[in-house]
Amino acid sequence: MKTLVASILPLAVAALLGSAALAEEAAPANGAAPAAHHEEGATPHYPLKEPKEEEWTFAGPFGHYDKAQLQRGLKVYTEVCSACHSMNLVPFRMLGELGYSEAQVKAFAANYEVQDGPNAAGEMFTRKAVPSDHFPAPFANAEAAAASNNGAVPPDFSLIAKAREVERGFPRFVGDIFTQYQENGPDYIHALLTGYEEPPAGFQVPQGGHYNPYFHAAAVLAMPKPLSDGQVTYDDGSPATVDQYSRDVSAFLMWAAEPHLEERKRTGFMVMIFLAIFTLLIYLTKRSVYANKDH
Repeated sequence: MKTLVASILPLAVAALLGSAALAEEAAPANGAAPAAHHEEGATPHYPLKEPKEEEWTFAGPFGHYDKAQLQRGLKVYTEVCSACHSMNLVPFRMLGELGYSEAQVKAFAANYEVQDGPNAAGEMFTRKAVPSDHFPAPFANAEAAAASNNGAVPPDFSLIAKAREVERGFPRFVGDIFTQYQENGPDYIHALLTGYEEPPAGFQVPQGGHYNPYFHAAAVLAMPKPLSDGQVTYDDGSPATVDQYSRDVSAFLMWAAEPHLEERKRTGFMVMIFLAIFTLLIYLTKRSVYANKDH
């Protein structure tokens, strides 16, 4: 038996090493450029830098959305992000929750064109969007999107703030249960948008790739730095900086992914109060029933 184990063990180790090498060379997820080569024997853990916790108005059990910030984030999305990223699951009518009037929502939707039909002749046609329509995609299909973005399909932004997060590990994820930390996605988006930097010495960035140590799938991604200072002009006079743009669009994408967050937190708070009162009543009932009982 010892001889058999001794003969099999080297083969198993070699197979594992071979699988790791193949995984390192495999094509990354959507939006990622080919991974650069690392030192032999090194197994990088992505992201190379962990996003730091930012302060958000919607954090904690009593968090709420800042509508002015969400409106600024919408402006950043429409003027910058929407050129590549869709929001197929978000209808225009939801913008009313950001503080816009019905007339403003209609006017905003009318800036877009959507395909409809078929008409009486059996043909598809294009019309101006109405509030019941969803944000249209910038590309006709995934193939067209990849062809325009160095072979990488930009992800849809409808649920990106929930889909992108970084593992926090033990014991922090235990503490998150009590602090109600759920802002991992916005923290990640903000870090990614502000985290473009020059690669370290000796790090080879493939052609068409851009170094960002906060990217969750590799150290290099296909998306170039999308924001720069002064790129978007805010109507309320907020700072026209990359940090502000990133913060505002991150909050907007969190709202797009969870528009009923405030309602959920209010409901949860009332449920906790009910459970506390119910527990107290049960305890007092138990005391009353067994007060005169011999133990």
